[in-house]
Amino acid sequence: MPDPAALVGFATGDDAAVYRLNAREAVVQTVDFFPPVVDDPYQYGAIAAANALSDIYAMGARPLFALNLVGFPRELPLKTLQAILAGGHDKAAEAGIPILGGHSVTDPEPKYGLAVTGLVHPKKVLTNAGARPGDVLLLTKPIGSGIATTAIKRGLADRRLTRRVVEVMSALNRRAGEVFASGAFRVHALTDITGYGLLGHLLEMMVGSGTRAHLFLERVPLIEGVPALAAKGVVPGGTRSNLEHVAKRVRFPAELPEDIRLVLADAQTNGGLLAAVPLRQASKALLALERAGVQASAVGEVAKGRPGVTVE
Repeated sequence: MPDPAALVGFATGDDAAVYRLNAREAVVQTVDFFPPVVDDPYQYGAIAAANALSDIYAMGARPLFALNLVGFPRELPLKTLQAILAGGHDKAAEAGIPILGGHSVTDPEPKYGLAVTGLVHPKKVLTNAGARPGDVLLLTKPIGSGIATTAIKRGLADRRLTRRVVEVMSALNRRAGEVFASGAFRVHALTDITGYGLLGHLLEMMVGSGTRAHLFLERVPLIEGVPALAAKGVVPGGTRSNLEHVAKRVRFPAELPEDIRLVLADAQTNGGLLAAVPLRQASKALLALERAGVQASAVGEVAKGRPGVTVE
């Protein structure tokens, strides 16, 4: 149903819905929940909450409040659910927002996440559909969490990798989101890297923008140990589906092995933000991110051409 106040909806596969309230305010709404990606219930709750909040930051907005979404088996002790909710609560508190309620159902498999409401100026909404030729692509977190969590589930991850991937997945994108929304430099397009992987979300950005990305493989930050795991076949099914989905619109070097292609397509949980900024302002953006404590990388460029991705 068309509505002139609906600024962002289904059209470009963006991260959240945006609805204009008046000339100065638009409400931003997102919902995200999933089964456990780690064994520790508190960490799981924190990761799920951080993941949901990222959709608000990816629109250039600030979160206002959240509601819990819970599916929980009767067989598990309530202390497990309490730990999950505590993780979500603490992560929301870190973001500076309250959780005001929610809804729960009985479910054979635990599921947790948030519905998050945010606010943004209607003229300052950042979407995934505005990249322009000449832009530089900035990525704010390393990729590989899907492969790493699969290794954890199979008992193949050491303590160092486990700590690192939990750190990456539970880290809020708040500081990066605030930098991109600051107005200190132009941001033509913005999205967060989650279930469709770096290639999938980058492809969405290029299709929405009518442009082509050149992704520089050596500049893409990776969680240490992930390529070796991929070479051993430690890859989640969602990652393989991602690679299959993008294959027709992504051009790889002929000699690039499949395991590296899978790393680029790896399904992420609360990955980093991916931004397209003008070339002349890219250095300024990287410096602003560094000052905010965000280790961002310039991973590619935007060019004219058939919408898609060329890996170089």
